[in-house]
Amino acid sequence: MPPTASPAVSAHETPSLEYSTSAEVPAEAMPVVTASEPVALYDRRPSLGEKIGTITLESLDLSWPIFEGTEDAQLAKGVGHYRKSVLPGVEDNTILSGHRSTVFNRLGELKKNDLIYVKTKAGVFTYRVRGFRVVDRSDRTVIMPTETAVLTLTTCYPFNHIGITTDAFIVTADLIESALKPTSTK
Repeated sequence: MPPTASPAVSAHETPSLEYSTSAEVPAEAMPVVTASEPVALYDRRPSLGEKIGTITLESLDLSWPIFEGTEDAQLAKGVGHYRKSVLPGVEDNTILSGHRSTVFNRLGELKKNDLIYVKTKAGVFTYRVRGFRVVDRSDRTVIMPTETAVLTLTTCYPFNHIGITTDAFIVTADLIESALKPTSTK
């Protein structure tokens, strides 16, 4: 078992969230997520707005950059990483969000067992789509911690609706392979 760092959010903290009201679950609906990350994968948490990697949906021939944070500034450039979730490849729930009118406009075309690749400075992580669901945007189960490495993709739903929606489309995928980059011995 890899060594772990201290939790990013303690059980007594309330996270301040950067969710956009047009694409994400409202901030007041978010529970505390406790995230502990193996030291070997990431040496630090990325800063807000920093590019942390890319996500590729091979079956749809789509790829986008991932930025730290889910504010409008990050979502305008690509996919946003929910700051209170673990980074890709780590055991727990990695949450990525995108606007349904841009990067995640074809998310509903994914099929069960499709592969999702997330490339970061730590390596390439392969996830297999396990399932889909439509939930109320205030559904807290979407961002709850998990016991295994899970990737959760979120966007507003329905895809073709103009204006604010009350639902979210959720894709859940399980980590099946990690191709880690070699670490420096300097």
